[in-house]
Amino acid sequence: MQDKPLITIICLCYNQGEYVVESLRSVLNQDYQSIELIIVDDCSTDNSKTVIKKWLLDYPEIQFIVNKTNLGNTKSFNKALKLAKGDYIIDLAADDFLLHNCVSLQYNAFVNSSFKNLGLVYGNAALIKENGDFESCYFGVDNHKKIIEKRATGDIYLSVLAGGNSICSVSAMVKKTVFDELKGYDENLAYEDLDFWIRASRIYEFDFIDEILIHKRVVSNSLGTDFFKKNNKINTSTFILLKKAIRLNQTKEENKAILKRIHFEMILAFHTSNFRLLLKYVILEIKIKSALYFK
Repeated sequence: MQDKPLITIICLCYNQGEYVVESLRSVLNQDYQSIELIIVDDCSTDNSKTVIKKWLLDYPEIQFIVNKTNLGNTKSFNKALKLAKGDYIIDLAADDFLLHNCVSLQYNAFVNSSFKNLGLVYGNAALIKENGDFESCYFGVDNHKKIIEKRATGDIYLSVLAGGNSICSVSAMVKKTVFDELKGYDENLAYEDLDFWIRASRIYEFDFIDEILIHKRVVSNSLGTDFFKKNNKINTSTFILLKKAIRLNQTKEENKAILKRIHFEMILAFHTSNFRLLLKYVILEIKIKSALYFK
């Protein structure tokens, strides 16, 4: 294994003291040995920092970044990314954990893929409750734990724009060169994955592994629950990143694809009573349609 490339796993922790050790152990228990682990505590207010420091007594070589103020996921990740030495990167939340063969399956997917411009591979995830009980799979599976609906692979830019090809970001491994070219996550956004998928799929191909690679914990205070709250930063960030995506578009087909996403976001803005955001989407939709049909 020593001749295999180094893979960096960045574990971000914020108030996940109850789960973080299980997450960290899953990194060390991989059947792929050439791994660099970087831990970031984003100024947790629970016992996370104490728990991590105690665990690190047995692993003093592991890098641990302690934020003095709460920076958020995007800035915390980028901070660790600057220290990463691996050829591939995994972004791991401290309440999720990797299956023992996760990294080797991801790396082998890069090695064996038919795509020549591959930047990212991802797989399926088991969604678990706070107590660890199985809830469902991120992508629906049959009795053999294989996906029911085939995932788009290769050039998936149109599909990502339209919203029909959601990526399971927690199960993703990304080439470090992709992060370098895109300059990491956009630190102006409240969340990172959709913006990163769009920017990465504009340039690189994606591939899918039909295996469950990770257990993702569904917790009551997770960032994803904010999508359905009124006037939240997440939905505002979505508007910003979709405006960015429009600037990346080069064809009418791509603008038609993003209109599908905008329509979905308009419905979400209506249901969360965010009428100011809804108006912004209406204006944006009019501009795109005008460009499509009057030029």
